[in-house]
Amino acid sequence: METRSSEPQPRIIIGTKENWEMVIGLEVHAQVVSDAKLFSSSSTIFGTSPNNNVDFVDAAMPGMLPVLNEYCVKQAIKTGLGLRAEINTYSVFDRKNYFYPDLPQGYQISQLYHPLVGEGEVFIELDPGVVRRIRIEHIHLEQDAGKSLHDIHPSFSYVDLNRTGIALMEIVSFPDLRSPEEAAAYILKLRQIMRYLGTCDGNMQNGNLRADVNVSVRPQGSDQLYTRCEIKNMNSTRFIQQAIDFEANRQVGIWEDGGEVQQETRLYDPGTGKTRSMRSKEEAHDYRYFPCPDLLPLEIDPAWIESIREDIPELPDELKKRLIRQYGVSNYDADVLVAEKEHAAFFEQVASSRNGKLAANWVINELFGSLNKAGLSINESPISPTQLGSILDLIESGEISGKIAKNLFEIIWAEGGDPLQVVDERQMRQVSDTGSIEVVVQEVLDENPAQVEKFKKNPKLAGFFVGQVMQKTSGRANPKLVNEMVYKLLSDT
Repeated sequence: METRSSEPQPRIIIGTKENWEMVIGLEVHAQVVSDAKLFSSSSTIFGTSPNNNVDFVDAAMPGMLPVLNEYCVKQAIKTGLGLRAEINTYSVFDRKNYFYPDLPQGYQISQLYHPLVGEGEVFIELDPGVVRRIRIEHIHLEQDAGKSLHDIHPSFSYVDLNRTGIALMEIVSFPDLRSPEEAAAYILKLRQIMRYLGTCDGNMQNGNLRADVNVSVRPQGSDQLYTRCEIKNMNSTRFIQQAIDFEANRQVGIWEDGGEVQQETRLYDPGTGKTRSMRSKEEAHDYRYFPCPDLLPLEIDPAWIESIREDIPELPDELKKRLIRQYGVSNYDADVLVAEKEHAAFFEQVASSRNGKLAANWVINELFGSLNKAGLSINESPISPTQLGSILDLIESGEISGKIAKNLFEIIWAEGGDPLQVVDERQMRQVSDTGSIEVVVQEVLDENPAQVEKFKKNPKLAGFFVGQVMQKTSGRANPKLVNEMVYKLLSDT
């Protein structure tokens, strides 16, 4: 049974003077899936030659004006709807002014005062059946900056503007998270939802999903918010957890030594496992925000929002509940199956009109295990849902045993083909004829008189005879019938 709760299970830090709890909020930057950038027609393809996906708008050439990409707006609205958020029909783009070499305009077009998406929510599950609600403050659209490269030349830094102007959704949470594990679960849940929606591919390795992590600590039981520090540009859930742990303990040490934590931006060094100061934390007024004079306020037709809502697919939480209800799979198996949209779709094709628990067992253990070992995605699987379903049908009908089924799986994986035809051609059908099995069992008993005598004193030795029969029949004998026949004939001796 599922229990929904907004009450956190805080990670407590034992100090020398008192106990402390973590307070964590995340600003997740999710790159919008779109063929073109937010304000230009340049390509968003990752991995092209440096400065190849750059046009006059991206390079801030004089007289070039931004033109808003409607599809990016639609993707942001779709994300908001998927996160049960309010969509604001009125929003405004602002200029965030700062100088950096990878920002040709000298400002970033963002949304500070009137974001496109308002408050929403995400539910995370750390313990089976115990679900926590994490509130989202807002989501705004903004353009990404370029990338500075400092490791190419010992004396110079290089700038690649391919990423400049790509649409980002900044998803800002309330400070509802209380442990590194909750922070990681929250990011992974956001990633999962956006991948289901098709609005962000969630590729953290390429920087398409990254987060700024705000960390503070306070005495256990307090409801006061203490000074926070922001850890910038994290693109690994493992490093995020390590950074939070270090930063929280660093702040506890400062407070307990009688000092005060300074609000600042910090960077995490995976090599040392520590955060280090980057710069003092800027406030909004430091960026001299003002409405972008090149872009009119964005007014959304409510009918358009509703048309986008109609395209929202079944999301992970709802899909998980349905798989449990419809196919009888366990909570754990459902979690594994819905982790990726394609995994759940594959499972449903296999499980259709079949034993759901058996299908889940084979998809998760045999198929996923083989895919992981081979380094393949579900879309590259050598075995189709139809082929795996045929193997399960042979098991269910008693025509092959579980052991034979695993051998058959390996054959289909390596060679392909119709499982039913392979079973016939290679004579893999399970022997269920009691007369044939009785003959083999009697042979085994006749060949092992000493073991028969031992059985009379210790009936647990029946397994020896079962094993010998299975070996003689190359594993094709029906194990249940073999067991029955072994006991029957031994009892008659």
